[in-house]
Amino acid sequence: MGTISIENMEFHAYHGCYREERIAGNRFLVNLEISTGLENAASSDNLADTINYQLAYDIIKEQMQIKSHLLEHVAGRILDRLYENFPGIARATVKISKMNPPMGGQMDSVSVTLSR
Repeated sequence: MGTISIENMEFHAYHGCYREERIAGNRFLVNLEISTGLENAASSDNLADTINYQLAYDIIKEQMQIKSHLLEHVAGRILDRLYENFPGIARATVKISKMNPPMGGQMDSVSVTLSR
């Protein structure tokens, strides 16, 4: 068993409960961690024996482009699609951070983390 991580993927997206957020958008950072068997890939040096990072990124990018009110909803869709495409996943965790959220106070971000 091993872990594949893709860290700090940055997207401009249109998620939020406020209408303005879904119009102007905001900056988001997404982190992905996948636990899976990596032993075959370690021996074979063959992409077919592991999780294709590019495909995982493309799935996340596609889901980030779909407007949503809740980050929880986006994270759930990402996990659904990852499990559909990669049957070898033992566990996956997605963290989505909205940078500079419009909450009336000073903060770097708000985040949602969902694991399955």
